[in-house]
Amino acid sequence: MDIEIRNRGQVKLLKLTGRLTLGDAVDRLRATFDDLSGTGANYYVVDLADIAMLDSSGIGLLVQCLTNLKHHGGSLKLLNPSPFAAKTLKMIGLLKLFEVFDDQEAALASFNQ
Repeated sequence: MDIEIRNRGQVKLLKLTGRLTLGDAVDRLRATFDDLSGTGANYYVVDLADIAMLDSSGIGLLVQCLTNLKHHGGSLKLLNPSPFAAKTLKMIGLLKLFEVFDDQEAALASFNQ
């Protein structure tokens, strides 16, 4: 899985490409989240448009990150989940945990208070 990180003000935009599954992909994303949170980043938009596969480990990591960010006054929002990712999250009842956007600018603007 590839991870591209862009800064948009105080928001970190993470573009994920490939398979977010147990093993190297989840480990790399966890390390990325840990590194970013170490810099004080609390606002994330995670673009899932190019995620071909998402398993329980990937879902668990997204939920864990969302929970940790909320405890620190932040949030994680999903952008353009692929049909597979959206269906999987909806099927297990977790899609409603996240704010989901189909427009990048709307997702970024949602952090403005």
